[in-house]
Amino acid sequence: MTYRILKLVCSLLVYVFLRPQVTGLHNVPRRGPVIIASNHLSVIDSIILPLVVPRHVTFIAKAEYWTGRGLKGRLSRWFFTTMGHIPVDRDDPRAGQRSLQDALDVLERGGAFGIYPEGTRSRDGRLQRGRTGVAWLAFAGGAPVVPVAMHGTDKVQPVGRRLPRPVRGIRVDFGVPIDPNRQITATLRPAQARRELTDQVMTSIHQLSGQELAA
Repeated sequence: MTYRILKLVCSLLVYVFLRPQVTGLHNVPRRGPVIIASNHLSVIDSIILPLVVPRHVTFIAKAEYWTGRGLKGRLSRWFFTTMGHIPVDRDDPRAGQRSLQDALDVLERGGAFGIYPEGTRSRDGRLQRGRTGVAWLAFAGGAPVVPVAMHGTDKVQPVGRRLPRPVRGIRVDFGVPIDPNRQITATLRPAQARRELTDQVMTSIHQLSGQELAA
């Protein structure tokens, strides 16, 4: 109940101040495991994206959001916990694999998991090469991957800015789901299959976002 109330309140604020346009939402399955794979331009992506999807979308988030002090720290901890996001310690060399297992648990429960295949925010607006964790999850969890392009969120909260600002022109585009079991050749070695699927996901994100590709 708390999650639904929080999502409703945050959705109202986002739509009043930012008025995001959303296209292709019908591409997100209403039930069953699904991976929402998006480009990443701003911290606020992890707030806007779960709000526009009519499902509970779980994200991995840096552990610092749970460890802050004072009122801001308590609010951050409450928000990310209530939204159901999973903390990860980026200084722990084993954290990456553990976070993938946490994500797989979400998919095995029939949930929706959000991921940024680039691994981090784009500092220059270009689309980076995807990491193969998204493909590992898709194969292991038997889940389709829905490519997503965020537009304009870097203007709401650019890298280095502590608070968002009300900027119009935000758009979220959802692409056609990619089914790994139908689009990847079964004869490929596992590493090759993961790389091929990841590249397909990034190509779809690129087509939706129109971003320049990083060298």
